This record gives sequence, structure tokens and C-alpha cells, in this order.
Amino acid sequence: MLFNKIIKRGQRKLSKSDVSEAYGSGMSSAPTVTVNYASQPQQTGVGGGGGQVMSNGVDSGVVETLPLFRDVSVSDRQNLFLHKLQICSILFDFTDTTKSVREKEIKRQMLVEIVDFIQSGSGKMTETVQEELIRMISVNIFRCLPPASHENTRVDSGDPEEDDSYLEPSWPHLQIVYELLLRYIVSSDTDTKIAKRYIDHSFVTKLLDLFDSEDPRERDYLKTILHRIYGKFMVHRPFIRRGINNIFYRFIFETERHSGIGELLEILGSIINGFALPMKEEHKLFLVRALIPLHKPKLVALYHQQLSYCITQFVEKDCKLADTVIRGLLKYWPVTNCTKEVLFLGELEEVLESTQSAEFQRCMVPLFRQIGRCLTSSHFQVAERALFLWNNDHFVTLMAQNRTVIYPIIYEALEKNILHWNLGVHGLTNNVRKMLLEMDNELFEECQKQYLEKETRAKGLEQQRELAWKRLEEVASKSVIEDMVMVN
Repeated sequence: MLFNKIIKRGQRKLSKSDVSEAYGSGMSSAPTVTVNYASQPQQTGVGGGGGQVMSNGVDSGVVETLPLFRDVSVSDRQNLFLHKLQICSILFDFTDTTKSVREKEIKRQMLVEIVDFIQSGSGKMTETVQEELIRMISVNIFRCLPPASHENTRVDSGDPEEDDSYLEPSWPHLQIVYELLLRYIVSSDTDTKIAKRYIDHSFVTKLLDLFDSEDPRERDYLKTILHRIYGKFMVHRPFIRRGINNIFYRFIFETERHSGIGELLEILGSIINGFALPMKEEHKLFLVRALIPLHKPKLVALYHQQLSYCITQFVEKDCKLADTVIRGLLKYWPVTNCTKEVLFLGELEEVLESTQSAEFQRCMVPLFRQIGRCLTSSHFQVAERALFLWNNDHFVTLMAQNRTVIYPIIYEALEKNILHWNLGVHGLTNNVRKMLLEMDNELFEECQKQYLEKETRAKGLEQQRELAWKRLEEVASKSVIEDMVMVN
């Protein structure tokens, strides 16, 4: 048959010059990939050296154009599919755009055709085909990531968002391979019982490792793929959550450097949304041990939006967790980073939206002490953001219900803010003072009286200190004069 002739011609023995040209200049060394193939018999396949593909002992190193699927009979498509997978397992060096241009384009076209073939569902994939497919995908995507930009320069970048994003040079092939993996996972023709033999814990672990890629396009694909795996392979769900946990722990307590925290939090936001009630203790521990400590790193601004969403999802699911979350925020509240303080105040408002009175009462004293410190901040954005809390009706309601405790805590900060250097903060402070006065005039005046008495006592103490220092200075001067007289 024509197809068999083409396959034989594609499997001809390479000359020494061909080998030198193909593998010496055009290929890069493939990373070692270990995939568990369950109880399937082991074949000589993609292992790790030089991007070479071996199947049943036949060398398929030649990158040669093969017929399209539609140009061969249905019975020959499986063999053609396998042969295309073998060719697509060959890796190229993309650091030099002038090398192996023809071979790269042939592989790219084959990858596109494989994606279309799987998406069309024109042929049910056998277990052998699925095994080879995952093997080819593994060879292409599982690799050693290049050193991060901050590791190359050994400089601690102040704002990574200002840095130029690293773009993976092999993306023309890598993108299609990721698309292929995604189509395979979401395909209705993919049997989960068979697929989980190849998309196993080892595969998932390597997938999680790739989230540290600096290429945002790759992280976006990984986010979608891992989310689909979590949805389709229920057996992997606890393992995926533990894997994400471990990445967070390493990031928080060791490196404080990871490119994919935001994408992982996006996945978790969807997962948390699906938690059943009552919530498992495992999930609550995850909140306390991983999510809340994620507020600690100084680069929290890069992923704060996703983190805040995850935190508020927990509180919306179980309002009793509000006290735990608020105390956690207070524990990691920034001292000198004003940008982080503004973010924390925004998140605090979102959490308070879902906080009930009972939980609010447990944490309101330390909470309003911190709000008071923010009100008197010399950084106008921090003070302004804290004053904006009184624009929230739920916040005002909670405060009004507990005003006998809160007024004495907050009054002093509002009084000091009358002298704030920023006119905007000064105006907002007057508005809040007016609101509190109208809410409970008697209590407000009582707080004012106590504040004035406290200020009077403080001034009296200050005067006593000044008098004490003057007496000490007089005694010291007298002692010096007497010593000088005795010497003379």
C-alpha cells in the first residue's frame, strides 16, 4: 500500500552526515521524563536522550512529511497517528532561529493536525495510542525551566510587574502541545479509567512544577489544564490540593519567589467555591496554614486579588471563619509598606461584608485599634482608605451595634486627624465625626470629655517631667561650680 511505502521510506537508515546534522545542530537534549504506565508492558520509548524517538526498536529520527489523515484509509490512521507522535517527540533548539527551520515547521504542522484529529473525534484512540500521546506530550512540556530573571542578575527586583516578561522560545511548538493535552483531557472520547494510568501523580507533580514558568502564556494554559484535570479525575483531587499546599509553603517560608502563585490561587478560588458544607477540617486547616500566611510575602500585591477572592469565599461559605480571617490579617498587617496596607484595608472590607455580629464582637477590639492606627497614618492613601470604610453600610451597622466599645477606641484617632496635613483626609475625618455624633450624641460627648481629661493629664505629666529635668540641670550645674571652687 502507498501508506506502508511512505512509512518505510520515513524509517530508512540515516547516514552519518544526516545524524550529525539532525542531532548535532538541530536538536536539543530532552529532559528525562518518568511516567507511570501502570500494568502496561514497557516498550522502548521516549526516555531522555537527544530527543530521539524509539518504538519497537525502529529508529524514527527522520523528520519527514507524512500524509494527512484524510488521505489514508481509516484502518491505517492509527499507525499514521503513532508515527506522527514519534516525529513530534523530537525536540529542537529554538535558541537559534536559523537551525532546522524546515523540520520545525513540519513538526508544527503535524502537531496542529493531531489536535484537529483529536478534536474531530473521527477515530477512537486505543490505549496504546493514548500511552504514546501522553509520552510525546511529556517529552515536550516537562523540561528544566531556565533560571528566573532575578536569579540571573542576583538583584532583588523591587517590582516584578515592571520587568519584561520572559517568553519561552519554543512556544510555537509548546503552545500546540498544551492545546493537544487540553483537548485530550476534555474530550468525551477520553476514558478516565484508562487516562488516569498515564495522567498519574507523577504527571500532576511535574505539571505543578511548571507553574514556576515566567512565561504568562504557559501559566495560563497550565491553569486551565490543571483545573480540567481536577474536575475530571476525582481520584487526583486530594493530591492536587496537597501539591498546591506544598508550593505555597515553600514560597511563604523559604523562597518568596514563584511565578505561578496567582494562577494557582485562581484554580483554588473555583475549588473553594465548590466545597460542600459543613466544611471539612482539612479545608479549614488549609485556610489557616497556607492562605492566610500568603499575606506575609512582600510581593503579595502580585497575587492579592486572587488571594482576597479565596479568603472571602471561605467566609461566605462559613461566616464563623470571619474571626479567624480577621485575626490572621491583623497578625500579618504590614508595618512600613503603605501599598500593602491599602490592599489589606480593601480585603478587610470585603471580609466584613460577610461577617455577622457574633464573629465581629470577638475581634472588634484589636480590629479597631488597627483601624485607628491606619486613620492617623502620615501616608494619606492609607488614612483615606481607612476612612472609606464608613461608606460601607454593613460596616456602619456592625459598628453602631457595638458603639459603646468602639467609640472610645476610635475617637482619639479621629481627633488627632483634625490636624492631618492632607486636606482630603481632613474632610473625610470631619464627615465620620459628624456621622458618629449623629449616631449617638451622648456617647460621643462622653468620649470627647474622656479624651480631654486624658490630654490634660498627659500635659500635666509632661510639665512635671520638664520641671524634674530643670531641677536635675540646676543640681548638676551647682555641683560643677562647687568642684571648680574646690580645685582652685
